Amino acid sequence: MRNRQYSTIGTPVLRFASAPHLAAACVVLFLICSSEGAPLPYAVVDTGQVECYDNRSKIRSPKPGKSFCGQDAQYCGNPPAYRDNGDGTVSDFNTGLIWQQDPGEKRTFEQAVAGAAKCRAGGYSDWRLPSIKELYSLIDFSGTDPDPRNTDTSRAEPFIDDDVFAFRYGDPAQRERIIDSQFATCTEYGSTTMGGNATMFGVNFADGRIKGYPSGVMRHRRQKTFHVLYVRGNSAYGNNQFEDNGDGTVTDHATGLTWMKSDSGRGMNWADALEFSEKSELAGHTDWRLPNAKELQSIVDYSRGPDQAGSAAIDPALKTTAIQNECGQRDYPSYWTGTTHVRTGGHASSAVYIAFGRAMGCMHGRWMDVHGAGCQRSDPKSGNPGAFPYGRGPQGDAIRIFNFVRCVRGGLVKPCDRAEP
Repeated sequence: MRNRQYSTIGTPVLRFASAPHLAAACVVLFLICSSEGAPLPYAVVDTGQVECYDNRSKIRSPKPGKSFCGQDAQYCGNPPAYRDNGDGTVSDFNTGLIWQQDPGEKRTFEQAVAGAAKCRAGGYSDWRLPSIKELYSLIDFSGTDPDPRNTDTSRAEPFIDDDVFAFRYGDPAQRERIIDSQFATCTEYGSTTMGGNATMFGVNFADGRIKGYPSGVMRHRRQKTFHVLYVRGNSAYGNNQFEDNGDGTVTDHATGLTWMKSDSGRGMNWADALEFSEKSELAGHTDWRLPNAKELQSIVDYSRGPDQAGSAAIDPALKTTAIQNECGQRDYPSYWTGTTHVRTGGHASSAVYIAFGRAMGCMHGRWMDVHGAGCQRSDPKSGNPGAFPYGRGPQGDAIRIFNFVRCVRGGLVKPCDRAEP
């Protein structure tokens, strides 16, 4: 059981277990939902990351003007706020969503879709399979990414609050890797991956990533199965409300965040991305920053992409630089976040990014989209991508070290003071 050190903006840590505390929580949360006091329909939940890192390990919080300033852990937002309802369900006060608490046995994507209508957790009958944005609201980057070759999970921490939700690593006794703990969503990719597979976006709470997973039967392989957490409530969650401010910025009134309309126009390593963001000035504002993983994922448009829309996986209100991928195709870049992806044992040489174009990999001797536009991965913060000419891992994932940047400001996020280790 981990020791979560969530920081808040003038409010206590919100983890409630009784009705009086629930009432108090509702009052507090409605007050902090927006500057006008009205709840945000798409409140982005904080990542839970409280440590700062350089290219390899944890560091003392960097001072202003020093390298690696502007990391996720230096900004505080809405801390996760759950209530175990005692009936097999969990309420999330930030998002207004109610979750099934225990995913139960794994099932195929077809079974996951069909099972929502049969779910009666908590006595409710209006359960649905979550969207990728709903499910990603639960991700917790105080988790650690285990070595998939290991079978011991005693030192690993999942990327979901396992004090509240039932969580299981993959079972090696069932010929699974320990990272085989992928959760299904209703969000299907408008294209295909891995050479023609119909694809569903899912969250892996064992290794902290979004990937596109085969939703049907793969050739010469058994059908993949997934964990499932059904959800109910706040059907507006995940829907953006963009407004072009006419000054090079775009505000999403659903999340309260304001984005630079254009991206950096060039790729850079993670340290440079942090510095670029912290030093940016636009529309009279100097408080621009590199978004955290959950903020950046909030602007992915999963109905768009290079194959299905001839565009990046993002609303046309936000402009995206075109690039050329490993196949020579017109494509779109990945963007860095300020969130570090920590390996079990404390190693922190990678940072989180999200692909707004095809997520390329080299399989069977050729490059192809292996994880889908809108996936969330992590790669080295610095180095030479040429050291990986055929990618890495079972899908030959292209290594993205020089990613683009799209700066953000506002919302409920503020710089926070954390005690130095």
